[in-house]
Amino acid sequence: MSYVRAVLFRMYGPPDVLTLVDLPTPLPRGDQVQVRVHATTVTSAECGMRRGEPRWGRIIIGLRRPRKSFRVLGLEFAGEVTAVGPKARRLRIGDRVFGFTSFGAGANAEYKCLSERASVTTMPTNVTYTQAAATVDGFTTAWHFLRELGGIQPGQKILIIGASGSIGTYAVQLAKQVGATVHGVCSGRNAELVESLGADRVFDYTVEDFTAGGERYDVVFDTVGRSSFARCRPVLAPRGCYLSTVGLWNNVLALRTALSSGPRVRTGMSVRKHAALAALQELLRQNRLQIVIDRSYPMAEIIDAHRHVDRGHKVGNVVITVVHD
Repeated sequence: MSYVRAVLFRMYGPPDVLTLVDLPTPLPRGDQVQVRVHATTVTSAECGMRRGEPRWGRIIIGLRRPRKSFRVLGLEFAGEVTAVGPKARRLRIGDRVFGFTSFGAGANAEYKCLSERASVTTMPTNVTYTQAAATVDGFTTAWHFLRELGGIQPGQKILIIGASGSIGTYAVQLAKQVGATVHGVCSGRNAELVESLGADRVFDYTVEDFTAGGERYDVVFDTVGRSSFARCRPVLAPRGCYLSTVGLWNNVLALRTALSSGPRVRTGMSVRKHAALAALQELLRQNRLQIVIDRSYPMAEIIDAHRHVDRGHKVGNVVITVVHD
């Protein structure tokens, strides 16, 4: 039996609960493909999973400790197909691919098997594995909220809270490509970056209150969960839309506001990413997307990567190099 290196956690806690271990090499079955992972990432969502937060999320990943199926983190990846199952037809050995593992996680390893019907597709030839891995979750989540839930239109005014993060950097670019006026909220040290992505105005949250400027927005997108519908409601247009990537209470508010005539809340998990991946693939091929990478770590230093993300000040994406090109 052959083995591969992977990063495992058996209990909830700080980054130190992560350990580098040897696991049996996964083999593709049915319509699965085996991907040799070249690059993956560390996201805020994964750090929350590692800590067992939010608490209600433990219903899915394990009440007292993570279930075996969640013990290897890693939601987004880029790599090469090295084997295919007997029913695989779409992807072939040698294909350069990138994608999202969904509830299977597991990309913090040298190899990952997943169905070719999952959120995985071929990479454009003009991007590296590191770049491709840094686009998947941030872009597709921004696409899901702004395009599918928010239905943004040309000429609208959009506010992006957390505009310098992994989701926010793509949200700013997507909104501008649609033809919206975009305002961003981030720290002053990242204002220049957010402006370079297309933002028409940037609020430095350390010295400015975006609710006090008299602006009205068709869409407010909180990418980091640091605001609330109650706080943002005064700056929403009469039929404006508040979008948030986190918060169980927002699901209740979404049901309540759907029946009202005023501003509404919309939320929901971005799991099936096929349409968004197709759009991402084309934008990358056309060099129409700026990829923001904060830092890159080898897999052996993934604990340091988690510590960095836990501090809450990363810019764009934190990439883990699994296989050196």
